[in-house]
Amino acid sequence: MDKILNLGRWIFPISFIMYVGLHFGKPDVGAAFVPDYIPFPYFWNYFTAVCIICFIVSALIGKYDKLAYTSMALYVILMGLLVHLPRAMGNELGIENMTADLAREKELEMVNFFRNIMVTGALLGFARYVAKDKRIIG
Repeated sequence: MDKILNLGRWIFPISFIMYVGLHFGKPDVGAAFVPDYIPFPYFWNYFTAVCIICFIVSALIGKYDKLAYTSMALYVILMGLLVHLPRAMGNELGIENMTADLAREKELEMVNFFRNIMVTGALLGFARYVAKDKRIIG
């Protein structure tokens, strides 16, 4: 049973590859999530993808992994608070989206917000109980 449970150390960071694929494969989608008040949305889209790759590598090889998990937790909760929560309240969706689909969009953004809270908790748990390299943030 321990061998199966130990797979979580690998599966969790590898699951973030789907976000890297989205950022590089569909940059318009990633850039669309950058709030209007932040300039250069495509830069932030690609920068985020590179940071996620760094997180994955760090978590898998165990170097600076506590810092990586903690930094990723900060990023995910900030995305939830600065992007998904405002969109769930109807901001940043744009006037052209004021249709019957608006309620659906707001609901999906609230789901994204709750998902970000859950992932943040998991990342902090991994930082506390799984990470081995405590050089930077003990």
